[in-house]
Amino acid sequence: MSFINDTPREHLPRLAVTLGDPAGIGPEVILKALADPELSKNYDISVIGNRDLLVQIYEQLNLGGNLAPLANPDILNVIDVPLKQNITDEIVIGQGNAASGKASFAYMEDAIAETLAGKFDAIVTGPIAKSAWKAAGYNYPGQTELLAQKSGVERFGMLFVARSPYTGWTLRTLLATTHIPLREVPDALTPELLTKKLDLLVECLQQDFGIVEAKIAIAGLNPHSGEQGQLGTEELDWLIPWLQQEQEKRSHLQLSGPIPPDTMWVKPGQAWYGNSPLQNPADAYLALYHDQGLIPVKLMAFDRAVNTSIGLPFVRTSPDHGTAFDIAGKGIADSTSMKAAIELAAELANSRRQVEL
Repeated sequence: MSFINDTPREHLPRLAVTLGDPAGIGPEVILKALADPELSKNYDISVIGNRDLLVQIYEQLNLGGNLAPLANPDILNVIDVPLKQNITDEIVIGQGNAASGKASFAYMEDAIAETLAGKFDAIVTGPIAKSAWKAAGYNYPGQTELLAQKSGVERFGMLFVARSPYTGWTLRTLLATTHIPLREVPDALTPELLTKKLDLLVECLQQDFGIVEAKIAIAGLNPHSGEQGQLGTEELDWLIPWLQQEQEKRSHLQLSGPIPPDTMWVKPGQAWYGNSPLQNPADAYLALYHDQGLIPVKLMAFDRAVNTSIGLPFVRTSPDHGTAFDIAGKGIADSTSMKAAIELAAELANSRRQVEL
């Protein structure tokens, strides 16, 4: 994804990029992404984190024989988030703990406050470890829920966006449910929840991507979408009636489903790789639970998918990978997804700005 902007610098999209968990690969992929001069040329980027830790990681990566270019923290716009000495002393690269959780939470709080105050148009979040947040006493399922709470919104969702390097086609996948155990999914899914998620998706496609008459594919819950009630009754009991009702209400849209989960991703795969003339992909896909949506997304686009929070009063994106503590500090982390997250944040922020004008 790319967003080229030759407007004066004061009109460039203003992006806050948080370091994420400083013990993970977040600082490394940020330094690698920001080494691209096109990013600093086209976007107004501020890094939210602890400057001393960032410099320490930069020096460690250089000493460790890192081969990829790194942005020098001295030439970056770093908004320093001070940490108590006892916290920084306990942060160890490759080991997520309560100290690294406190640090990443502090970066997020600062970025959200500054963005709500109007300083930034978008937040790009480095990966955090939920276990480290919990160890630090912060009980949030993830960054999305913290962003929603601080923004005062109840309608929000996780949309994953990726552009194929083979065909240029854009995959958009929204999750109806996110970080809950699989056994809780059927009870969490209701017509009311799916209507909220569909509303969010339609609004996002219009506001951020300029797609008004969208084609949206909606997954079934059970194998073969229940096989007429033989493999589960949720489709017959409420999912099919709900979908028929939504199609009647939204005559300008093309809603298809419930599509059997094992075949829903065939057309996106064809569109992604361009290896079949039969492709007729949707503009967006609504998956009913976490792995149903993210296994195919990560299979096709692990190194370039972007997690986008929709329903917030500002743009938020994040690379679609975790902290990868096992490779942190080794200089081998791939920054492709972080760079894509920065580019998409700028693109969406600019789209919203054009709508406001």
